[in-house]
Amino acid sequence: MLRLPPFTYRGARTVGDALTYLGDAGPDTMLVAGGTDLYPNLKRRQFEPKVLVGLSGIRELDGVRGSADAGFVIGALTTLRRVAEHPGLRAAFPALGTAAGLVSSPQLRNMGTIGGNVCVDTRCNYYNQTQQWRKAIGFCLKKDGDICLVAPGSPRCWAVSSSDTAPVLWSLGATARLCGPEGERLVPVAALFQDDGIAYLAKRPDEILTELRLPPAAGTRCAYLKLRRRGSFDFPVLGVAVALQMEGGVVRAATIVLGAVASQPREAPAAAALLAGQRLTPELIAAVAVAAARPSKPLDNTDFTHPYRKQMTRIFVARALRRLAGLPESPRDEEEVA
Repeated sequence: MLRLPPFTYRGARTVGDALTYLGDAGPDTMLVAGGTDLYPNLKRRQFEPKVLVGLSGIRELDGVRGSADAGFVIGALTTLRRVAEHPGLRAAFPALGTAAGLVSSPQLRNMGTIGGNVCVDTRCNYYNQTQQWRKAIGFCLKKDGDICLVAPGSPRCWAVSSSDTAPVLWSLGATARLCGPEGERLVPVAALFQDDGIAYLAKRPDEILTELRLPPAAGTRCAYLKLRRRGSFDFPVLGVAVALQMEGGVVRAATIVLGAVASQPREAPAAAALLAGQRLTPELIAAVAVAAARPSKPLDNTDFTHPYRKQMTRIFVARALRRLAGLPESPRDEEEVA
């Protein structure tokens, strides 16, 4: 049986309390909300903090407020189930409700928070194993070792981003509110991530993600598709988030963000640029899907083979765009993957 390592738990009631506790214990401290990802990682000794600062008692960080016309503010402690089922969010930004509803299983969505999913640790076949398994292969660069076993000649870690909600929030132009000892700052979700499997967040260790802000939804169409081996529970091995700003059937602006193909969500700006000022036709969608697959460069570090995941990037982008255009999925997609 895997057991948790010893630690001291300090439950915060306010953001100020949490910041104080973080400052008191220093670098040996970690934050925990729902704990659905952190506690299994602790059992595998991927983290060994001396102090855990619990955020679940900070009531001000729980809940959704706002409207489609004014934009929404989502508290970081709002559970994934509540995000998935919120009628206002589902109507204005259905991709976010879909992404939140596809995370893990119902039991874990009842506990896991949107803030936790945005900040969730990167994953890798060589890292997400028991301590004994990792010790047997000499550990890896992300924890206790000195080499990336995915790309041994690389000086950096290639563990992949495993968040479902982050690509969607990025595509929708969301902003994150971070609170730290020096005050608060607003950071675009697109600037919250770094392409490094270890230092994957631009959030400082002494900062807390407190809320996520979504802009007004006028003219927005969005979709999220997820690839995984099983129909539930699994982390994404590919996520595709597409957001379009529409006016009279014409795409005025577009954002395409790919998840689980790099250490951060990866935008496909060249593909999105092809959509600007255009109507969604099957021919345009096919060209955009090919362009969107170019920045998708998965490695052999999660489920399925990386050539398959690369190929599915093009197909999932095409499916998302066809869905937003009201077109049926192309039967050739299945033939090409078979």
